[in-house]
Order: sequence, then C-alpha cells, then structure tokens
Amino acid sequence: MRMSGRRLIVGRVVVAAVALALVPAASARAQTPSLGEVAKKEAERRKALPPSGKVYTNKDLPPSALKPAPSSSAGTETTIPLDPVAAATEKPAAAEGDAAAVEKTEAWWRARITAAREAVRRNDMFAESLQTRINSLSRDFTNRDNPAQRSEIGRDRAEALSELARVKQDVVKGKQEIADIEEEARKSAVPPGWLR
Repeated sequence: MRMSGRRLIVGRVVVAAVALALVPAASARAQTPSLGEVAKKEAERRKALPPSGKVYTNKDLPPSALKPAPSSSAGTETTIPLDPVAAATEKPAAAEGDAAAVEKTEAWWRARITAAREAVRRNDMFAESLQTRINSLSRDFTNRDNPAQRSEIGRDRAEALSELARVKQDVVKGKQEIADIEEEARKSAVPPGWLR
C-alpha cells in the first residue's frame, strides 16, 4: 500500500513538471506572430520610409553614352567593359606591343585572377556535390531488389560519374589557368599583391 502511494505522488510530480515545462512553450507559440502579420508589418514599414531617390538605368542615358567613344587614333577602337569579371576572361584583341592593347591595371589583374579562382571554387563545389550524389546512388543501387529500379539507378550513377570526370577536368584546367595568369603576371613584373 505504501508503494502505490509513493508511485502516485511521483506520478503527480512528473505530470506537474511536464505541465510546467509545456506552459512556456505554449505561451511562446501564442506570442509569435504569423508570417502574414510579419509581412503586413514590413509592408507598412516600407511605406513609411521616405523615397530613396532615382534609380538610373541604361534607358536614362543619352544615346551617345551607349556607344563606345571614338579613340584618338584612326582605325582602332577601344572599349572599356563594364563587368571586370568578364573583362578578366577576355583576351586582349591586339598584340602586347600594340597601342590598342588593353591597359593591364591592378583592377584588371585582380578581376582576372578572381574570376579564375571563382571558377575553380564553383567547379570544386560541384564536384563535391556530384560525389555525394554518386555515393547516394551507389547506396541506393545496393539496397534495391527490383531490377528495373536498379537499372535506372545504375544509369543515373553512370551519368553522374561521367559528369564528375568532366568537372574534375575543368578543375584541372582552371588551376592551370591560375598558374598561367600568375606566370604571366610574374613575366610582366606585376606586384604580387595585385593577385591576392
């Protein structure tokens, strides 16, 4: 009889402790605004802000600003690209000694090396994700009993393996491109800080 009384008391204490633990969680849920309420508040906040000024686009520019400016020497045209990453990947149209060659400034070198490093970084990440997919497909292939499903998984795995091989080749080419840029910069007496 005494044991059942203790069990009853222990049971009531446990129930009370669980109830006390759930009360703050329930009140926190009741106080959390819904996504719709948060969106309405954000819309009201944006309406209250002063207008931020005019945004200029290419349509606002005069037609003469959209065309490349004529160069001082007759017969040659120099354009300055707006995107430094695109400029870094483009090869100069003229020879090194030609006056029309692109001026290789610090920004040009930084943009070129940054674009090459970014391409390698993206390909490395893609290769890692492909390897994860291949591992998952291999595990699925092993765990399937249905021959039709195994066949489909096998085809997907083979495609992922060929894609991984291609991406790994792109990584090797990208690393070689970085080495080539560094060597070209060394030969051109570019300060090492420009390539960091």
